[in-house]
Amino acid sequence: MSKKLGRKPKSDIRDEMVELLYFMKEAYGYELYKKYCKVYDKKISMRSVYYHLNKGVELGIFNLKEIRDVKGDFSWGSGVKQVIFQLSSNAQPKISKDVMNKINALK
Repeated sequence: MSKKLGRKPKSDIRDEMVELLYFMKEAYGYELYKKYCKVYDKKISMRSVYYHLNKGVELGIFNLKEIRDVKGDFSWGSGVKQVIFQLSSNAQPKISKDVMNKINALK
């Protein structure tokens, strides 16, 4: 009996990101990271956020809406690419009133 390698397809972090994107409608990675840390009062890494976003695209949970080139004076250069994500029709948000209230309180 062989065991599958890698992470399990189910993820609490990804489920929480689905919940956030349901209320936010769309977001780029850093924006989602900031909201996640405040709403769930947890510290996760940016690497984890992008892993779960990309894995969610593979699993059909998230869609890439667009890629924006944003010009500015950043510490690393004069521009950045913002990859905008949104929920796909396969996503199953729980629609938590607690999460909705926390997001509304941040506005």
